[in-house]
Amino acid sequence: MPEQRSPLKSPITYWVEGSPCCNKRWEAAYKSFETEEEEIAKFRNRMTTLGALQWNKEARIVDLFCGSGRNLTCLEKLGFQDLHGVDLSPRLLGQYDGPASLYCGDATDLKFPDSWADIFIVQGGFHHLPNLTENLEKCVGEILRVLRPGGRLVVVEPWLTPMLRFVHWCSFNKVLRRSWRKLDDFATMTEEEEVTYFGWLDSPGMIETIFRSRFHVEFMAKRRGKFMFRGRSRKT
Repeated sequence: MPEQRSPLKSPITYWVEGSPCCNKRWEAAYKSFETEEEEIAKFRNRMTTLGALQWNKEARIVDLFCGSGRNLTCLEKLGFQDLHGVDLSPRLLGQYDGPASLYCGDATDLKFPDSWADIFIVQGGFHHLPNLTENLEKCVGEILRVLRPGGRLVVVEPWLTPMLRFVHWCSFNKVLRRSWRKLDDFATMTEEEEVTYFGWLDSPGMIETIFRSRFHVEFMAKRRGKFMFRGRSRKT
């Protein structure tokens, strides 16, 4: 049975039993890479760039692949209250301590009603999908089903810009890795998610086609190793 959580924390709604997650080597590098405060500040900068300060504070927002919920904390600090986090790992969900509703579920089979949410946010989740061609289509299809007409999808994912190519080159240098902890953490995470990570980076045309064909693009940028996207659902 799923582990019971403290009554002071949001309970988890289980759509599926969940995955034990995580790769211990990857998780150790992730925790070492930046502090919780640094990550929340990073998320705030991203959300500001993507227009969150202008969104309706009563918007119903789903943070998909939310992990331990640091972006949910960021959104709460920005004044949003109708927050929902979905992840496949109950253990990661259990690390979140806040008012958002939590769901242990598969991103390709969401249990939310049709036309229920105003905004979906994905930060660093799509590039973990196995069988990218099939599962990205399924995941985006589910997002579109749950979004209200004109609802928004906001995405931040890695992108093979010149800067990221340079970081990859540096990460192959053992001397640099030994002398720079953040570089070693980045290289470790890359090694542990190599198949899905490089599968994502090697599919830019397919990825853009999926997003452009299903959303009216409001903002799209590829810079500093990131793909940043904000679009409105085309469904009516």
